[in-house]
Amino acid sequence: MTERIVVGAALVDRGRLLAARRSAPAELAGRWELPGGKVEPGETPEAALVRELREELGVAAEPGERIPGQWPLRVPFVLQVWTARLRPGSAAPAPLEDHDELRWLTPAQVWDVPWLDQDVPAVERVLAHLGLEVGPR
Repeated sequence: MTERIVVGAALVDRGRLLAARRSAPAELAGRWELPGGKVEPGETPEAALVRELREELGVAAEPGERIPGQWPLRVPFVLQVWTARLRPGSAAPAPLEDHDELRWLTPAQVWDVPWLDQDVPAVERVLAHLGLEVGPR
């Protein structure tokens, strides 16, 4: 089976990371993740990231660099994470699809929310890659 990419956005603003709380499906509801979604056939991961952030959060975003590594999700999906920033004039992020709450977390607050298990190593890598001081986990 061919590996399918799910893109996650490390959306950072003023040293804070955006986290999104899942509202669906039921087995993931209430847990937190990096926003994003599946790359569609014929779509680049960067284009998928821009599309997913528009659909899920109502924002105009610009992809940055890919965070090294990838993390297994349910077969055949793997999570890859890119940095991203809001374009000038973008709306503020809002939980439009599959999420019921968003939070901008400072490095000291990052572990205050229950992340999805598969997002934990990705968030750790994001913080290390961006050189953000991490609070105790």
